[in-house]
Amino acid sequence: MVVVFVLVALLMVGVLVTANWYVWRRLFRDTTSAPGPVRRIGAAVIAGGWLLAVGALVAERAGAPFWLQRVLAWPGFLWLALSIYLLLAVLAGEVVRPLLRWFLERRAAARRTEGAEVSAAPAEDPKRIPAGTAPPKAPETPEVPEAPETSEAPEAPEASEAPGTGALSGVPGAPGPGSGSTSPGPLAVPSRRLFVSRVVAGAAAAAAVGTVGYGTYGVLNGPKVKRVTVPLAKLPRAAHGFRIAVVSDIHLGPVLGRGFAQKVVDTINSTQPDLIAVVGDLVDGSVKDLGPAAAPLARLKARHGAYFVTGNHEYFSGAEQWVAEVRRLGLLPLENARTELPHFDLAGVNDIAGESEGQGPDYDRALGDRDRSRACVLLAHQPVQIHDAVDHGVDLQLSGHTHGGQLWPGNLIAGAANPTLAGLDRYGDTQLYVSRGAGAWGPPTRVGAPSDITVIELASRQA
Repeated sequence: MVVVFVLVALLMVGVLVTANWYVWRRLFRDTTSAPGPVRRIGAAVIAGGWLLAVGALVAERAGAPFWLQRVLAWPGFLWLALSIYLLLAVLAGEVVRPLLRWFLERRAAARRTEGAEVSAAPAEDPKRIPAGTAPPKAPETPEVPEAPETSEAPEAPEASEAPGTGALSGVPGAPGPGSGSTSPGPLAVPSRRLFVSRVVAGAAAAAAVGTVGYGTYGVLNGPKVKRVTVPLAKLPRAAHGFRIAVVSDIHLGPVLGRGFAQKVVDTINSTQPDLIAVVGDLVDGSVKDLGPAAAPLARLKARHGAYFVTGNHEYFSGAEQWVAEVRRLGLLPLENARTELPHFDLAGVNDIAGESEGQGPDYDRALGDRDRSRACVLLAHQPVQIHDAVDHGVDLQLSGHTHGGQLWPGNLIAGAANPTLAGLDRYGDTQLYVSRGAGAWGPPTRVGAPSDITVIELASRQA
């Protein structure tokens, strides 16, 4: 088992090194004509970016001083996102590169053809006399005294001064013999390759930076509100229109802090929900470091209260301490527990990650003795918990965890690992709604998976 783990680790390191060498080659080596400071700076930027990224991950997991986590987090995590899109953009450039070279070669060939046609055109004969015109008289030439006889021949011009044999002779684009032109022609082949590499590299870098910048702005600007109507067969008519604000994956930490938490709270309160469900991954860090960042949660307002269940990241951050902290802030933790609201049951189970601490999900404790004639809504962080929810007759499960993939094409991986990536789905008689989450883990960036807070409006089929 250890050997397999080492081999997999070595394979991943090899892939990572190869990918970064490829990015360096396309962005720095191929865009310079010779070794120099640009290539060295490029290597330092790529290597330094990965050192910061690894440092940020290790500092967060090891519980390093919070100031150090914050120093490393911004550049390190942003480099993770930027490196992904630099690689994707450079790969896309491989499609553009031959097309651009083909275009430049065709243009060069067209210019050569035009030059050949101009040089081959017949010049006007200065000796031709128009019809009906008398030939001009030859001018009289004065007598010139004969030069003295000599055996010396006139000097021939040096080869370097012969017409058409200057320093640029034979170089594509240089003036030809007798051209009399000083304008540059098509790019020489080496120059053309360098030009193409620079254009493609510049476009790739601009696309990657623009993508990461836009995705980061979207996260920092705060989540948008989605509204979804979910009909429940067992919901009585009196509960028709009951609104549950679902928020997951806020991920308060060294990047997203108190200001972000306040944006989330303000957005939730603006929807005027009947109930608030915080379905895990609230934090990435200890209560000591992030208690002040989470303080705005005390201002959440809903007629039937705010409820909380743990996510996997709570178990990396001290789940027991955070459960106590959110209770102090006024949220009601559902640790494998159920509460009976006036018209339906609301239950919550711990995250699967709690199993390593003996605090995993316990469905029998939360759902075993309930009245199945009543509608039941279950809060469970991970979508994969839906199968246990089906077995226990749950009508609706509310989850998060996936981030909707967060960084495209990460949605392909997240979609393969979860039964539902985002949105509303049905499994037998149980419906599952998965939020893409309000924040972001690692890079504070989302591409193709915008953050959300979802207002679930329950609908009674009896209404």
